[in-house]
Amino acid sequence: MNKYESDFIANLIYYRELRGYTQSVLAGLCDRTKGNIGVIESGKSAPSFEMILKIADALEIHPADLFLRNASQSREDVRKFFDEELSPKVQEMVEKRFPAAERCEE
Repeated sequence: MNKYESDFIANLIYYRELRGYTQSVLAGLCDRTKGNIGVIESGKSAPSFEMILKIADALEIHPADLFLRNASQSREDVRKFFDEELSPKVQEMVEKRFPAAERCEE
């Protein structure tokens, strides 16, 4: 299973639970059976494009939200990632691209 698949499954479960839906409720909203949702959430079956649209509509989210980073990550996790990993890389890129910017801060 690749990262997009695992993020999709995690996000599907996250948004379903966020709405307070059981697999049965979501299945009903998508005109499917509980088993259909179960095999998608277990990674045993991949949903069709049409099914992704139905799921997103039922969960009241944009379909792309199902594929973005794991939505269940807390804001603290995201902030930590930004501060510890992304921010230094961005700073390094800015310094390489605009060497004068570093001197202006001094």
